[in-house]
Order: sequence, then structure tokens, then C-alpha cells
Amino acid sequence: MIPKEDRNKVIITCAITGATHTPTMSPYLPVTPDQIIEQAIGAAKAGAAVIHLHARDPETHRPTPDLNIWLHILRSIRAETDAILNMTTGGSTFMSISDRLLAPSTASPELCSCNMGSMNFGTYTMAEKYRGKFIEDWEEGYLEASRDAIFRNTFKDIETILEVMGKGGTRFEFECYDVGHLYNLAHMLDRGLVQVPMFLQLIVGTLGGIGPGPENLMFMKETADRLFGAGTYQWSVLAGGRHQLNMATMAATMGGNVRVGLEDSLYAGPGKLAESNAEQVSMIRTVIEGLKKTVATPADARRMLATKGADKVSF
Repeated sequence: MIPKEDRNKVIITCAITGATHTPTMSPYLPVTPDQIIEQAIGAAKAGAAVIHLHARDPETHRPTPDLNIWLHILRSIRAETDAILNMTTGGSTFMSISDRLLAPSTASPELCSCNMGSMNFGTYTMAEKYRGKFIEDWEEGYLEASRDAIFRNTFKDIETILEVMGKGGTRFEFECYDVGHLYNLAHMLDRGLVQVPMFLQLIVGTLGGIGPGPENLMFMKETADRLFGAGTYQWSVLAGGRHQLNMATMAATMGGNVRVGLEDSLYAGPGKLAESNAEQVSMIRTVIEGLKKTVATPADARRMLATKGADKVSF
């Protein structure tokens, strides 16, 4: 069971850059390692207890699995903040499982993501908005390629992630883009490959996954309760684009945790680009505190998510 003292605390995760948005979409999107570092530190200072990370190449600004770039990012952020650093094992739709695991398996972070199934992951719809405006030559083709691409995470891939990352004591942010992903997680739990307490990221509003809206979020949460039982997991909500703040507010109201960040939404209101990840963290922090809840510190989050501690990572 979740301890009583933690039931009113809300963990803010901030996803700094991701692999979906491209440089043309916002001048504030961090697309170099140093920009990622700067914005991650700012988000942590604004109240994010967990920093979810992807790496980007300093020259091309594309998502990269490069180990040296990853280690530079991780070590630089760790030197300035006590936040939990959460590494993606999703990488991007166009990376192999070996590429996606290269840096996380070496760094052995406290937390890493684990997408709970293969799926269509459509970003091609964004290409039309920026047609003729792209500032880098790879962007349009990168977005259009998602029209005929599948984000792969087979049962074998999931088993590999759980085995490779579990050896070092890394815990998981289980990213569930649809109800079937919850059943995949239940299957892994039944087989003893996953341990409680689990950390579920319920994701709504991604093209290829379940749509946004209160009814879908309620259905996801009710399904998780049926499959796992109350008190066996912490949960959070990630909502894409304009749905970010209202779905995060709903999650906080329901007793869940929240995720914001420029990976998921570039905006800080209708038509207003967020000028930093910290701005989005500050916005949801205001909501949380307005609900008379407490923003979890990194120490709170480590206890709530049962991570191994910052002293046991390999970076």
C-alpha cells in the first residue's frame, strides 16, 4: 500500500526534448546537448522531481543513441540537481533495440522508460503545418516517414529491456499508450518479470494510441485498478499537445502524478509557445498547489517509486 504520508504528494516529471518535435516547430525546443542540460536543470529547479531524457546530436539536432553525448548530458545535469534522471529506452521510431539500450545499459540510471507494446506512432500530420518552412533538411522527411513506420517493442523487446535494465536495479516508467498496453504489463507482472510498486505512465492523445479526454483516462485508470489492484502502483498522465495541462490537472485531481515538457507539448496556452520546460513545470505546479497538494521532492519521488538512489548509477 502507498504510505499515507505520500498520498497527497504529486510527482512532476518533465520530458525535456523527446524525438517527435523538430527544430522548426519552436525556437525554444532544446536540440543540442547543452540546451538539453540547461533546460533540464531549469525544470528541476522549478519543481520537477523526475527528468525524462532523450539525447540529440549537437550538429544535426536529430535524436541520437550516441553514448558519449548521453554521458555528457547525464553527468552535467547530475552535477547541478538531485532530480531523478529517467532515460528513454524508446529512443525514436527509427532506432533499433540495440541502439535504444546502448546508453541506458551503460549508465544504469535510477529510472528508464519502457514502452509496453509496438504501435503506429504518427507524426506525419505535423509536416503539413510547416511545409516550406523547415529550417533543417531532414525534418520533413523524418516526419513523413512515420506514415509508414511502426514503433517496435515486441514481447521479446520488452523482455530484453526488463532483463538488461533490471540487472542494474533500474526501475521503470511503464509507458502505456492504449488499454492493451496495460494488459501487456499485467502479462509481464504475472510472469514475475516486473516488480511492484510499478510506475505507470498513462498516455492519451498520441496518434496511434488512445485518444484524449476524461472518459479515456478514466477507462485507463479503472483498467489498471482491475488488473493490478489499488496500492500496487504509482501512476501519472502524459497528454499530447493542447491536452497536456487539462489532462495533467485531471490526474492531479484524481490522486495521480503528472508529466509535462516540450517533448509532449510545445505550448503554454492557446497559440503561445512555451519558452522553456521550466515554464510548463511552473504552470502545473501552480495547479497542484492550488489543489492543496504537495509537489514531491526528488527524495519523495525516490521513496514513492522505490528507486535505488542516485549514488548507485553508473555515470
